[in-house]
Amino acid sequence: MTEVAHDTQQQAPEAADTVELLGLVAHLQHVAFNRLAEDARVAPSTAQQLELSRLAAAAVDRRDRVLARVVELGGEPERCLGAYARLLEDFDSRTQPSTWWERLLRSYVADGVSDDFCRIAASAVDDRSRALLLEVLDDAAHANLAVGELEAAGAHDEVLVSRLALWGRRLVGEALGVVQQAMSAHPGLGRLVTRREAEARRAAQEPAAAPAVEDEAAAPGADGTAPAKLFGELTAEHTRRMSRLGLTA
Repeated sequence: MTEVAHDTQQQAPEAADTVELLGLVAHLQHVAFNRLAEDARVAPSTAQQLELSRLAAAAVDRRDRVLARVVELGGEPERCLGAYARLLEDFDSRTQPSTWWERLLRSYVADGVSDDFCRIAASAVDDRSRALLLEVLDDAAHANLAVGELEAAGAHDEVLVSRLALWGRRLVGEALGVVQQAMSAHPGLGRLVTRREAEARRAAQEPAAAPAVEDEAAAPGADGTAPAKLFGELTAEHTRRMSRLGLTA
């Protein structure tokens, strides 16, 4: 039996949930390509334009690798990608940047929150899918570029630092709203988060008086609301990222 055939024989619900997460990550890489291409078009210097265009090309490669895994699991790439087509519409309309620095911070915050969520969900998928997802999500080239640019800009400009701190607070609220929206519309994502919490408890050999889905702090509600523990983790990671910039979250 081939490796691909073996992969497609996961239990159907688990395979479907994995494909749902792969589709989200592929969509985020597709969005990253479009944003990076636009950033390259409006970047202040030729050096920035070149670097951002290279990052855009890399996002396409990552997207296609994730979609190839979708095929291996028996999914349809176009359908998986298209399922998230409108996910970021509200976020984009509410967070239009007015400066180059706001544009950089928007990507830094939005990508950071979405990638953190996907890492958490990825801990509950099969080994091959998880390895691929973590490799894709751990690419820090764009984050490092944003940090370098923003740190340099804010080093001697306290007004800019204050404005970006406020902008970052607005961005993270909107980004967490996207996570909530994604979990409400795609229940498989919530199941992965719940499964991850159950596995963490088992690894710690913690007694469980009830099934994982009954843990109100860890499991999504019946209406698809995200667990408080998840938002706490995402917020803590965001705070660390903002501290890296010297900005108050």
